[in-house]
Amino acid sequence: MTTTQATAEVFWTAFNVLPAEEKRAVIQHIIQDENLRRNLMDLSIIEERRNEPGRPLREYLKEQAKRK
Repeated sequence: MTTTQATAEVFWTAFNVLPAEEKRAVIQHIIQDENLRRNLMDLSIIEERRNEPGRPLREYLKEQAKRK
C-alpha cells in the first residue's frame, strides 16, 4: 500500500465512524466546493464507464460532425 493509499484509508475510516449529522456536514462542505464537486462527478462517470470499449477520437469527432 502506498503512502497516498494509506492516508486515504485513514481519512475514509475516520469519515465512516462519524455520527450521521457530522457525515452530512462533511458532505455539505464537499457539495459547496464547486471544483471538488465537479471532479467527483467526473470520477463517478469514469468509474461507471470504465468497462465500455474505447474508440479513436477521430471516429468520435466524425460522428459528432454528422449530427450537426
